[in-house]
Amino acid sequence: MAKENQEEQVQEEEIQAEEEAQDFAGENPEGVKPEKEESVEKDPVADMKQQLADKEDDLLRAQAEIQNIQTRNAREMANIRKYDGQKLAEAILPVVDNLERALAVEVDGDEQVAQIHKGVEITLKTLKSALTQNGIVEVGQVGDDFDPQTMQGVQTVPAEGKLKADQVASVLQKGYMLHDRVIRPAMVAVAQ
Repeated sequence: MAKENQEEQVQEEEIQAEEEAQDFAGENPEGVKPEKEESVEKDPVADMKQQLADKEDDLLRAQAEIQNIQTRNAREMANIRKYDGQKLAEAILPVVDNLERALAVEVDGDEQVAQIHKGVEITLKTLKSALTQNGIVEVGQVGDDFDPQTMQGVQTVPAEGKLKADQVASVLQKGYMLHDRVIRPAMVAVAQ
C-alpha cells in the first residue's frame, strides 16, 4: 500500500508539473500578471486633443448654421421688400378697372361729362404711373403669344387677319405682375 500511495503521489506531482509547464508556456494562472500587458488607460494628451477637435468641429458647425440663418433671413427680408406692395396693388386693381370702364363711355358733346371724363383720365394715368413706379406692370395685350403662367384663357375664337393660333385675340380683363410674381392673370380670348 505504501507503494501505491507513493505512485499516486508521483502521478500527482507529474500532473502538477505538466500544469505548471502549460501555465508557463502561455496560459495565465490565477494571480500571475503577464510581463507585456496592453495599456488599458488612454493617453490624457490624446484624449484632450480629441476633445479639442470635437469642440472645434462643433464651433464650425454652429458658425455655419448662424451664417445659413443670416443668409435665409436676408433672402426673406429681400422678398418682403420686393413684394411688400402686393396687397395694396390687389386692392387698387379693381379701381383701375372701374376707371378704365368709365373712360370707355363716350362723352357725346356734353361739356360737364367731358370735364369729368378728363379728370378720370388724369386720375387713371396718375394711378397707373404709381403702379409702374412700384414694379407693377400689365400683362396680356392683344397679339401677344398666349402664356398660361400669366394669362387665363377663358374662350377661343377663330384666328383671323394678323392673329395666328395661340395668340391673344382680345383681353377681357387686364392682368398684372409685381416684378416676377403674377398678382392677377389676364383673362383673354385665344385665337385657334
